[in-house]
Amino acid sequence: MNNTLLHETKIHGTIDFPYIVYHGKIPDFIHSYPLHWHDEAEIIYITKGCLKITVWSNTYEVQQGDIIILMPHTIHSIEQIDSHCAEYFNIVFNFSVLEKSEENSLYDKYLKHFLTHEKSVNCCERKGSELNTHLTPLLLSLIEHRRESYTTCEYLVKSNLFMIMHHLNQACINADKNEVLLQANYSKLKAALYHIQNSYAQNITIKEMADLCGFSESHFMKLFKELTGMSFTAYLVNYRLELSAKQLLETEQKIINIAANCGFNNHSYFTRSFQKKYGLTPAKYRRTFS
Repeated sequence: MNNTLLHETKIHGTIDFPYIVYHGKIPDFIHSYPLHWHDEAEIIYITKGCLKITVWSNTYEVQQGDIIILMPHTIHSIEQIDSHCAEYFNIVFNFSVLEKSEENSLYDKYLKHFLTHEKSVNCCERKGSELNTHLTPLLLSLIEHRRESYTTCEYLVKSNLFMIMHHLNQACINADKNEVLLQANYSKLKAALYHIQNSYAQNITIKEMADLCGFSESHFMKLFKELTGMSFTAYLVNYRLELSAKQLLETEQKIINIAANCGFNNHSYFTRSFQKKYGLTPAKYRRTFS
């Protein structure tokens, strides 16, 4: 089983053309996608229903026609809202598909400031906003031609991406210094998220996490809750539950073994926690969604 990735390192698209469009459905494909980040920019276009997307520490309930804009290295997550369904497309691309930094000064002029977070854009553009109106036809074109991206539509893809970045540069503003500092502190928490990913089945203490990030325990707990919306302990339990749900659907292991694999030494506690999160016992969840 592949663990839920926090820092995505896989190539999106191909090495020569690092661009791809993913189609997502909640809950058909996933119930949620936990906090993660990657080196590519990502634009999420919601086509049906509603869902919740967290960007850094801000949470947005988005619906059909809304757009989420994520610059490289931005920490974000996707979640189902209650029992609502949603459908969306993720347009993911590396800036190198447009300009390679070592080859063209336009990279420094139009792209680099988004990587260094010197400039920022509003990450949530509601349907009907001026920027949303400019971006929507470009995104719909990319979605329509997503299957031919690497065969006959490379120039169409690039032209749309260039226009998208043009509009984002027109709309960007200088980043607030306090916001940059806060995001820098949040970025230090990536060490904690990495450690959870690698050691979720073990006993992990708050002191251990605080030391790893270079914070006092109180400051670590404050920042962690600001970023994730939950305490460290609650986040760890939630992460373990999401991994266990994934294993229930993707493996034939016994439920008691899955619980142990995911860090739950008390099977009764695991069952109660799982039912509280998903509304079903682990056994019924497996039968329902397998």
